[in-house]
Amino acid sequence: MIKILALFLLLPLVELALLIEIGSHIGTLATVALILATGALGAFLARSQGLEVLRRLQADTAAGRLPAAPLVDGVIILLAGAVLLTPGVLTDILGFLCLVPAFRQFLKAMLWRKLRHWVEQNRVQVSVNL
Repeated sequence: MIKILALFLLLPLVELALLIEIGSHIGTLATVALILATGALGAFLARSQGLEVLRRLQADTAAGRLPAAPLVDGVIILLAGAVLLTPGVLTDILGFLCLVPAFRQFLKAMLWRKLRHWVEQNRVQVSVNL
């Protein structure tokens, strides 16, 4: 709970401080243009990568495979698009990183390890109904 509270309180403060600092160096108009440009570029990249993930999802489904990897990629890309639309330097860096396939692979590996750990500790239970 404290981590989430810190995220919602500290992150906006740090983002605001960074934007003010950047604005003092490059000017207000340039800072606003930077925010708009990263948002537009992020939306474009998230859309194009999202469509690619949708094609992979459809191909896996058509082949009778469980599309787990494309689904996780899709969630990461969706989150990347959301944080890229949010004004801020740190969130933009995180968002653009999430659009890099190699970084997504790294994130997925971390998520699978964490999920496996939670299942082993009985913090999460997984059941399959057919």
